[in-house]
Amino acid sequence: MELRIRNSLWKGSKILLLGIFLSISTINDGYAQQDAQYTQYLYNTVSVNPAYAGSRGHLSLAGLHRSQWVGLEGAPKTQTFNIHSPIGYRGVGLGFSVVNDAIGPTDETNFDVDFSYTIYTSLEGRLSFGLKASANLLDIRFSELNQVGPDVTLQQDIQNRLSPNVGAGIYYHTQKFYAGISVPRILETSHFDESSLSTAREQANYYFITGYVFDVNPFLKFKPTLLTKAVQGAPLQVDVSANFLFNEKFVLGAAYRWNAALSGLVGFQISSEFFLGLAYDRETTALGGAIFNDGSFEVLLRYDLFKTKDNLKSPRFF
Repeated sequence: MELRIRNSLWKGSKILLLGIFLSISTINDGYAQQDAQYTQYLYNTVSVNPAYAGSRGHLSLAGLHRSQWVGLEGAPKTQTFNIHSPIGYRGVGLGFSVVNDAIGPTDETNFDVDFSYTIYTSLEGRLSFGLKASANLLDIRFSELNQVGPDVTLQQDIQNRLSPNVGAGIYYHTQKFYAGISVPRILETSHFDESSLSTAREQANYYFITGYVFDVNPFLKFKPTLLTKAVQGAPLQVDVSANFLFNEKFVLGAAYRWNAALSGLVGFQISSEFFLGLAYDRETTALGGAIFNDGSFEVLLRYDLFKTKDNLKSPRFF
């Protein structure tokens, strides 16, 4: 089955082809849209690793919005909200996340519950094991497609198609180092009826994250980070970043997504509780030079509720 999707001209100058997004979810035996992409993953770790839940040592809330390939109609847009905290003194952490990912006429919303259990490996070392339970709601509005020739498999919209899933992760950290491996969604979930000529399957995304904080001087910290994501049927994704924290107040950094994009990051510790992060991506592929692509933007706001003032003496840079 071949699906070609065309959109009308935008003010006579833009031909926008949504097929590059929808082909992964509508072609026979294809794969559904995969996990949402973040540039500020270093401040949004719980979204990719459930073992991170509660690891900050206090209640933490974060909201993130990402607009990808601004100017391209139907381009990806992602909103994420998460909350997590340690529970009691038994090494248990709990978290809850909502992630909405929209591409063209498709919308996916994930509701995640995270559970973690942490053991002490040394005075500073902590090893956490995490489990994630999720529910995915999928909407596809086939009625919005401008099809070249009618397709009998694309006549009825998909609304609130529910798919459960589970995930797992391991996360180790000290005050200066962290590393983790995770699979946020393990089950290969089919989003279409078995009787349909079109099927789409959710593939497992495998993550590896790590980073280290160097004290350059009493007023400057340097943190290099790495995120690697592997999924069957797609190229290996490697994100590297370098961030500097000035006087515990201002963050300036840059990132590179291998064969994909260059990014700039800035952050502001507005108060002891509130952190604001901004990021901008520019594609290094041919798409980056397109006249209708103004790059990708992210904004993140995090709130940390400290229980005691002692936690403010040396806040973690991750």
